[in-house]
Amino acid sequence: MAESAQLNIVFILTDDQGVWAAGCYGNPEIRTPNIDRLAQEGMLFRNFFVATPVCSPSRATFLTGRIPSQHGVHDWIREGNVWPNVAQYIEREVCYTDVLARYGWVCGLCGKWHLGASQIPQHGFAHWYVHQRGGGPYYNAPMIRDGKLINEPGYITDKITDDALEFLEAHAHTPQPFYLSVHYTAPHSPWDCHPQEIVDSYDDCPFESCPQEPRHPWAISLTDRCLGNREMLKGYFAAVTAMDMNVGRILDKLEELGMRENTLIIFASDNGFSCGHHGFWGKGNGTNPRNMYENSIKVPFIASHPGHIPAGVVQEAMVSAYDFMPTLLEYVGLPVPQGRNIVGQSFLPILLGQTDSGRDHVVIYDEYGNTRMIRTKRWKYVHRYPDGPNELWDLENDPDERRNLVDDPAYQGLIRELRGEMEAWFARYVDPEVDGLKQDVTGEGQLRPVFREWADDTPAYFGEE
Repeated sequence: MAESAQLNIVFILTDDQGVWAAGCYGNPEIRTPNIDRLAQEGMLFRNFFVATPVCSPSRATFLTGRIPSQHGVHDWIREGNVWPNVAQYIEREVCYTDVLARYGWVCGLCGKWHLGASQIPQHGFAHWYVHQRGGGPYYNAPMIRDGKLINEPGYITDKITDDALEFLEAHAHTPQPFYLSVHYTAPHSPWDCHPQEIVDSYDDCPFESCPQEPRHPWAISLTDRCLGNREMLKGYFAAVTAMDMNVGRILDKLEELGMRENTLIIFASDNGFSCGHHGFWGKGNGTNPRNMYENSIKVPFIASHPGHIPAGVVQEAMVSAYDFMPTLLEYVGLPVPQGRNIVGQSFLPILLGQTDSGRDHVVIYDEYGNTRMIRTKRWKYVHRYPDGPNELWDLENDPDERRNLVDDPAYQGLIRELRGEMEAWFARYVDPEVDGLKQDVTGEGQLRPVFREWADDTPAYFGEE
């Protein structure tokens, strides 16, 4: 545990960044010198999983330590972000920012919220500069400042950073520690509106890291627009590189202000992404039915705190976003909320470079509506209720998930074992009131909270565009 009296925290969260989309994760084509720098100064996790392969429910899990079938956010939030039909989707939850604020941290948010009621500061945040919805144009982006809806002139990745730097300067020499969330919309679509000089710098890139494979039979319209399109690839890479430049601005500012030594920096993404891998573009809802491919559920995760977290370490341990809240609170010596049936466990010993025998046999669980997954170090079983299609992948011998073994007679006993373990785990933690199996999750957005009636006569919780 780090000394928490003056420990500051900066959490940088990107949007739709594939685990492959950084140099420090083995991609020689994409330019991310500042993310790479952060990895050199800290610990890089190769096996960090989100709890849901789409943005809003994943973000809710990071904040609460609970799964969608507990906090009730099952899909990206399509309605209820701004007036008139405002809804606070996680109003019943206790977030780690609530705990930090209660114990004296000044909490700030710059960028994407996308958990409803964007005009209302929530869950301990005192500084609140957020996106009105969840994504959109990179220039003249719809933002909220001081409770007012504005269109922010300029490039939104830069503007989010500008606001973050102002926050850092304002709190550099105050007696209270701070927590700052810097939530970029990058590299989420659109990909045709990024700084031209950065886009052009990828003119000669072969994009071998993004093979444009034959169209997946489950692919949706995004794939039809993007598969094999070099301009989309250039735009995605440019969005990452422009965001990386802004990560560098944050690192430089912390050093300039003399705060680097007493600031824990975390870098992660809300879900993974495929840019032609497996023949589709997108994340968990990039296919219909929804998928649990590794590129959808794995994300980059880096933690750095000089003198506390070992530098330059690549960590292979399996960790989930539902482990994040208990880990962060233990790191700063604060209590985890009781009575919340939190599913995760702290991986603090791993962060501190110690042996953690309690995580030797960790199993990862995911859900997205009627699709649930159990993943061990070797096996991944995906079950779609009520009647499939299901999948069994041998990740040790088939890491690219090419041969589905679910119908192989030799593996039926293993499938029964994995399914039984998965169903027992979900039975332990699911809140029947918001059980994802009872929601008609389409992948096209959540229209209202599942735990109360909506303000109008909207006929369903989930919708299609």
